[in-house]
Order: sequence, then C-alpha cells, then structure tokens
Amino acid sequence: MSVLMAVTAGVLCATGTYLVLGRQLSRVIIGIAMLGHGVNVLLVLSGGDGGDPVLVGEDVTDFADPLPQALVLTAIVITFGVISFLLALAYRSWVVTADDEVEDDVEDRRIAREAEHLLDDRGDEGAER
Repeated sequence: MSVLMAVTAGVLCATGTYLVLGRQLSRVIIGIAMLGHGVNVLLVLSGGDGGDPVLVGEDVTDFADPLPQALVLTAIVITFGVISFLLALAYRSWVVTADDEVEDDVEDRRIAREAEHLLDDRGDEGAER
C-alpha cells in the first residue's frame, strides 16, 4: 500500500509542477493545491506504519509518531492560506483585465533596460578615471 501512496504523491507533485508552470492563474492555483496534497501524502508516509495512540498502553515502541501528523496539519493550514490569497489575486486580476492569462510585464522590461543602460554608462565613466 505504501508503494501506491508513494506513486500517488509523485503523480500529484508532478502534475502540480506542470500546472504551476502554465500562464493561466486558475491552473497555477490548482497546481499549488495539488503540490500541497502531494507533500501532505509524503509527510504521512514518512510517519511509517500506524501505531497505538500515545496515551494508550505502556510499551513505547508501539506508539504512533505524532510529528508527521502535526506537520501535515501545519501544511494544510499554510496551503489553505496561500490558496486563499491566490484566489483573491486571481479574482482581482479577472476584474481588472477580464482575462485569466498572465501577461508579460512590459514596464518591468523597460525598467530593466534603463537600469542596464545606467550600469553601462557608469562602467564607461569608471574606466576613464
């Protein structure tokens, strides 16, 4: 069963990575959710086989490891917050542009070109001195 879960986690992470690399915001959000689920499955698998609850029994070797469970709960909360934030950004982008696709930022390219020209000009002045 753990091999099937490991394959499931791998498929979730691979599909999530593929979707994150797209240009549509909806695919990016779904991809981040799938990555989060894949990581959660991997964290559960890292806990090993199940065991008895920590407060029941006296043999310490039979206890379940609570750390992976705590990490999964924390990852769920963080993933929920990130997805909520991305959904708000996607909604705002849809309201402003009425499009789901992320465009190249022309202004960023212009500023980068200007900064490059400034560095070139400074380099030429420093060589003359």
